Amino acid sequence: MEKMGDAEPDTSPTPPNRYLSTPDVRDHQLVHAVWELTLACNLKCGHCGSRAGARRPEELTTRECLEVIRQLHELGTREVTLIGGEAYLRRDWLEIVRAVSEAGMQCTLQTGAWQLNDERVARAAEAGLVACGVSIDGPAPLHDQLRGRPGSYDAAIGALGRLREHGIRTSVNTQITAAVIRHLRDLLQEFLAYGVRNWQVQLTVAMGRAADNHQILMQPYQMNELMPLLAELHTAGLAGGLLLQPGNNIGYFGPHEALLRGSGAETAHWAGCFAGRNVLGIEADGTIKGCPSLPTTAYAGGNVRDTGIAESWASAPQLSFARKNRGQELWGFCAGCYYADVCEGGCTWTSHSLLGRPGNNPYCHYRALELRKQGKRERVVPRLPAPGTSFDHGRFDIVVEPDPQADPAGPASKTHWSTPPRPEPAMTPGHADPHLSTLVLCRGCGSYVFPGTEVCPHCEADVPARQDAYDRALADARKSSARLARILRERAPEQHT
Repeated sequence: MEKMGDAEPDTSPTPPNRYLSTPDVRDHQLVHAVWELTLACNLKCGHCGSRAGARRPEELTTRECLEVIRQLHELGTREVTLIGGEAYLRRDWLEIVRAVSEAGMQCTLQTGAWQLNDERVARAAEAGLVACGVSIDGPAPLHDQLRGRPGSYDAAIGALGRLREHGIRTSVNTQITAAVIRHLRDLLQEFLAYGVRNWQVQLTVAMGRAADNHQILMQPYQMNELMPLLAELHTAGLAGGLLLQPGNNIGYFGPHEALLRGSGAETAHWAGCFAGRNVLGIEADGTIKGCPSLPTTAYAGGNVRDTGIAESWASAPQLSFARKNRGQELWGFCAGCYYADVCEGGCTWTSHSLLGRPGNNPYCHYRALELRKQGKRERVVPRLPAPGTSFDHGRFDIVVEPDPQADPAGPASKTHWSTPPRPEPAMTPGHADPHLSTLVLCRGCGSYVFPGTEVCPHCEADVPARQDAYDRALADARKSSARLARILRERAPEQHT
């Protein structure tokens, strides 16, 4: 038996803090807490879900914040992201950054970056801030319009440089509105020119001021335009050293899922809402939610002033709703979807904010594709206004109408293009726990299917045969690559003679 002292040192890279291992998912480990330090904000964003501006009544005191940090540490939290409003408008924010860091948790920040000057950045770096995401929602004119302040785009770009100068990792976050889609290619080029390395995109959701300004929302049928574009930008970004990543409300299960969700890792497909499973949201007054974006009224699972975070995490149904099988919550298209038991209706925040309850999410690429095959598309139209409170929402209706982009002579006339039936659990080994299940790719169309599937329900390809052909081609490519590398090594000495 090899002695422990003789073992080779572990040189494998350390996974990112937010990386979820199988035990994390299985045991509902709290990995990432997103903490609204204050609702005070110095921007006036027309799509702000929390309606930030003035601080909340009865925001947590410094002492209460330090107690929150202690409790998060005891729960094994690995990362705490500070948000607002604008977190640095709170006077004790640096003390909170330092306390998070000294507790052994990574402290990160999400910001609009207005007046994020060099002094603030330097002091944040000294306190232990390790990473910062800066919101940029379009080219300068569009961004400034959405953010309600002329010059806010330039402020955000300038902040990226200052953050990097002080050793703080940076990323850019973009909300996908209807107006920004046509600018995304130009944005990629701008971000590459500014040295951006990580770009996360997410859909603007019908919450707060975005519910009031519903014209900024993209329509569900535009998923058929957006998702191929994001796949194109992902590939182009990698060539320039930038990683484009979709947020949790973008997807699901179209032919670009593996590329976008897992950067090509086939096992990293969507596996349901993570609210209260591995993520926690805390509002500035101590209200606890399973996700920071969820409507407060329906999803508040207690307050840190009244109940310990560990107790709420373990027992509050408003936090733990996503840990159970949610099949009974599904309705509309999602109830009969092929991926229903794995996807569970996609992002709870998106569907609840739009329709008043979860379980039916029209912002789904697979759904938009299936409807197009049937010659249909979906639009959302406002029915009831939002009441005007933080994290509120109105009510929208889904309108199904003919799709002018559909081919009238195409596959819509074929009966097999209806939504494929969901397999019985007995046909899908390991499928009993959707949060741990792993689908496989059909090499015919790039869509996911359940393990053991013989004929792809999406393109009718022979799944095992296509996989065999793919494996042979991959093996041949690897042999060719190895042969080329060997030839180059052998010729290298000749080039120096």
